[in-house]
Amino acid sequence: MKKLLLALLIVLLCPVLSPGWGFFGHRTITQLAVYSLPSPMRGFYYRNMVKLVKLSTAPDERRDQDPLEAGRHFIDIDHYGDDPFGLMPKAWDKAVAKYTADTLRKYGTLPWAIMETKEKLTEAFKQRDTTAILALSADLGHYVADAYVPLHTTENYDGQLTKQEGIHALWESKLPERNIGKYKLDNEPGRYEKDALKSIWQVVQESYGFLGDTFDREEEITRKYTPETKYVFSHKYGKTRRSYSDAFADSYHEKVGGEVAFRLKKAPSMVASMWITAWKDAGSPDLDALLKKVPGKEEKEKLDVELDAWKDNLLVEQGLLLAMQKVKAEERPDLINAARDMQPLPAEAEAVKPAPAAPSPTPVPGAPALPEGTTKVKTKTKPANGPAQKEKAKADKPAKTKKKPASDGWDTPSGSGW
Repeated sequence: MKKLLLALLIVLLCPVLSPGWGFFGHRTITQLAVYSLPSPMRGFYYRNMVKLVKLSTAPDERRDQDPLEAGRHFIDIDHYGDDPFGLMPKAWDKAVAKYTADTLRKYGTLPWAIMETKEKLTEAFKQRDTTAILALSADLGHYVADAYVPLHTTENYDGQLTKQEGIHALWESKLPERNIGKYKLDNEPGRYEKDALKSIWQVVQESYGFLGDTFDREEEITRKYTPETKYVFSHKYGKTRRSYSDAFADSYHEKVGGEVAFRLKKAPSMVASMWITAWKDAGSPDLDALLKKVPGKEEKEKLDVELDAWKDNLLVEQGLLLAMQKVKAEERPDLINAARDMQPLPAEAEAVKPAPAAPSPTPVPGAPALPEGTTKVKTKTKPANGPAQKEKAKADKPAKTKKKPASDGWDTPSGSGW
């Protein structure tokens, strides 16, 4: 038991790199961005919207394969002093000259990753490469969305420096997932960005400005909770994780929910704006020509219904938000909850009753009787000129009794619903 508790403590103290917005947030932002496009682009993007929504989480999924990927999702701007936005050159080459590329990559390259991906998307539009257009649009949307998360602008990205571990997932995942029905998702349409780099840096600076409230409100709410009511534990695939309880999340949302909703609503407009900018910089190619077939009446009517729901903020109510449509049931982790809900360790495990003995086989005609206690007969037939039959009797061994392993005290608590 002591080893289990020690392992649990180690897991809880280890920092975890959290993906921006979580899958739910990224998928929601991508769908809203499609609605935010002008009509010359909307047909192509709407035809591929389901695929785009799925691809929107690809950058998080490939972190293990690409050692440079993680750094593209954040910029720890507070590493660069008390006036980081005044000190940091906005252009990549000037920033490298001042801080070196290694330093920039260590503390995040989010603004420049956005610009690099935007340039690649522009080239894909020029080449009329539909596969690249979709993949790069998804990547660009992901990075832009990350820039709207305050915790992607600081070294204290998960509260690990202030004993607020888990705040990253709380802010960008749990809060929107629990409260999406309360948010206004009728964001503004996208537009062409004349100075895209300047616009992205402005987004990062705005996100950085929300950090104080993000941490202070958590600390304020914590005073009203005990550790047992503030946290819950989950166990899956051999790993135990601590996270904020639903009750704490709801209290925290009362304080910062407006900020979360505001950033979630602003992000799709900028994603669409960056798509538009890449498209126009490529000469505004005809995207409908890239479709295998022209959108029909049914597809246009479906799009109109969704656009009306988007403008009237009814996507959630009408069940049109793709992020809320489960493709298949996901495996649920074993919920452990607070330590006070644990079952006591059983004093002694019960032994499993032995299975009933199998019935004796049918005796071979003409064979001699077997000695008492034997139930298994093995016969071997020889050719006609050999012995007619051999019998081999084998005494049965007594059945083994298996003992049920003792509980380690980490069983699912009664009444947890799991």
